[in-house]
Amino acid sequence: MFRRIGTGVVRHPVWTIVAWLIAAVAIVATAPGLPSNSDESSFLPKSYESIKAADLQVKAFPSAFTPSAIALYQRTDGGKLTAADKQDVARITTELGKKDIDQVQKVVPGQPSKDGRYTMTLVQMDSKKAGQPVQADAAKVLRDDVKQLAKGTDLEVKLGGSAAQALDQQDSSKRGEALIGIGTFLIILVTLLIIFRAPILAVLPLVLIGVVASIANGLIAYATKLFGLQANSSVSSILIVVLFGVGTDYFLFLMFRYRERLRAGDEPKQAMVNAVARVGEAIASAAGAVIIAFLALVLSTLGFLKQMGPALAISVTVTLIAGLTLIPAVVSLIGPKVFWPSKSWQREPENARFAALGRGVQRRPALTAALSGLVLIALSLGTLGYKATFDLASGSMPKTKESMVVQDEMQKAYSAGAAAPTDVYLSSTDGKPLDKTAFTSYAEKLGAVDGVASARMSQVNQGGTTADFTVTLKYEASTEKAIDTVGRVRDVAHSTAPDGTEALVGGMSSIYKDINAAVNHDYRTVFPVAALLIMLILGLLLRSVVAPWYLIASVGLGFGATLGATVWIFQDAQGHPGLMFMLPVIMYLFVVAIGTDYNILMIARLREEAREGRDPREAASMALRHAGPTVAAAGFILAATFATMMLAGNALLTEMGFAVSFGIAVAAFVMAMFFTPSLTALIGHAAWWPGNADRTQEPKPGTSAGSDVSGPASGTGDQDSVSHGPAGRRN
Repeated sequence: MFRRIGTGVVRHPVWTIVAWLIAAVAIVATAPGLPSNSDESSFLPKSYESIKAADLQVKAFPSAFTPSAIALYQRTDGGKLTAADKQDVARITTELGKKDIDQVQKVVPGQPSKDGRYTMTLVQMDSKKAGQPVQADAAKVLRDDVKQLAKGTDLEVKLGGSAAQALDQQDSSKRGEALIGIGTFLIILVTLLIIFRAPILAVLPLVLIGVVASIANGLIAYATKLFGLQANSSVSSILIVVLFGVGTDYFLFLMFRYRERLRAGDEPKQAMVNAVARVGEAIASAAGAVIIAFLALVLSTLGFLKQMGPALAISVTVTLIAGLTLIPAVVSLIGPKVFWPSKSWQREPENARFAALGRGVQRRPALTAALSGLVLIALSLGTLGYKATFDLASGSMPKTKESMVVQDEMQKAYSAGAAAPTDVYLSSTDGKPLDKTAFTSYAEKLGAVDGVASARMSQVNQGGTTADFTVTLKYEASTEKAIDTVGRVRDVAHSTAPDGTEALVGGMSSIYKDINAAVNHDYRTVFPVAALLIMLILGLLLRSVVAPWYLIASVGLGFGATLGATVWIFQDAQGHPGLMFMLPVIMYLFVVAIGTDYNILMIARLREEAREGRDPREAASMALRHAGPTVAAAGFILAATFATMMLAGNALLTEMGFAVSFGIAVAAFVMAMFFTPSLTALIGHAAWWPGNADRTQEPKPGTSAGSDVSGPASGTGDQDSVSHGPAGRRN
């Protein structure tokens, strides 16, 4: 099949390129805008208690005041607010309410702090549009207006709250995307220049992947709209890295093979046909593992991950198709001039360093496997200290952003939980009015819960069937202590609810608790499903039942080592209270799926060496010698591109960038280089049970043993090699 694809593309390169350009223009021109939502509650299904409570609030208290933006005032000299200052705040609040700003429904004065240094203006917006860009736009207008109104006074005013956080997150995301894009571009360009010493070859993947990215983003927007998925601004940053990182990997696999076929004496166009024929199955298998792992995210209960899975799968699918059609078409048109001005492509390198590593694995496979395994196990011990944080807004932007400064100052000036109180809604189950005499006792029981600062009955709906009890926690809403406290509040609220009533607990801490439960659900479903599907692909590729088990186990060790190292770096060394809650899920999918690519490349090469009559240890040595340089180059580029996410300047992408780049480095330079080949050498022929995939294959009638024939005997062979010397050459 892959030979037919290669032949068709090389025969009609111009038509192939034109088809891609037409598709790019058509999709980009007609694709809808990609929506974005920063409201954490939108990520949860309706079955969770916090979402039921939010729905009940809308029905029972349609005019209830829930601030979307908070203007926080203090004196410029840091002193206590004077009577004149309070009059200025009252004037600003009144004038702000008269401005008729889009989305703003009500503007009211807030409570002063106990120390008299702060006071607030609270702004209510349309709850149905919470977290959406239109409210970020409203926050921008509010921020400008409130600062303008405060001019000429002794007051300093800052705008915080969820709408302001959405605005700051949006701005931070744009800056982060720009830095990530520039960093990714420079890393790929410089690395390819060093590897090939050919400017055309260094620039070409960036141009082609740029076309692929435009098509992928358009298709993602279509899918998001068609299936009603949730989007988040962080997804765009991840997509940049996936498209350029994975796309460059596939470009490298193809170009190394193309260069080898030219060295072997193939005519240029035939060299490209043979390259696609030989490398196609490996690229398709590697991409298939990544796509299936990403699609496993549709089993997630979180809207954020449900959207990310299909988006990333679409990106990799488009990249795969481009790797098998667009790249071969363009390179076949240019021919060997793509390597200009370097002439090194005409000579076989010795690969001395990788040959030495291969000999080391050949002589001491047990020691190599043990040492590399112990390194992974030692790093994995860090997972025992893992803690999660759930404040996606603060994790998605630097602490210096205005809304984050407001959040920190409010925690110091007021009760830590005052900015996001917990609400307990007590409702009659029979439709009769509630017994108000029980309210005082119920509030006292809620207030007595460990971790609660205060509890009071704040309002009853018009029919008297639902009462709202405002519970203020001692801790900031997203902290582990607040989440534990809201769990105790739920227990007390449910168990002490008067007869004939039902209690629902809402608020941000309740939402975070449900997100935690949803993530734990994902660990139990997404992880094993992704692992089983990747194992299935490995089994089909390698025609083995044994090899997939220890390959996926080795990648699992790599995941543990990556999470452990991330915990030590960010929690222990930098003092972070925890890692962003979705990080282990994302890390698992990237490290397991993409890390498997390098295992596929190495073990497929090892199989090919074994088919030439080498014993398992010698086959491992030769596989490392010939496949090692490609794995090293691809692993370095992919790890470095993911590391550019650390330039975004926020906790989420910094943690994600480090974790994924570290995991890919472990996959390429520990697992694929040492752990996998040494284990395969130790297991020997049994690794390929029940088949004989590593046995010497007789040539088909009419072909020589060294001919470039695709199919089971050589379909994935050498798909990952750089060119090698006479001792390892196969033409």
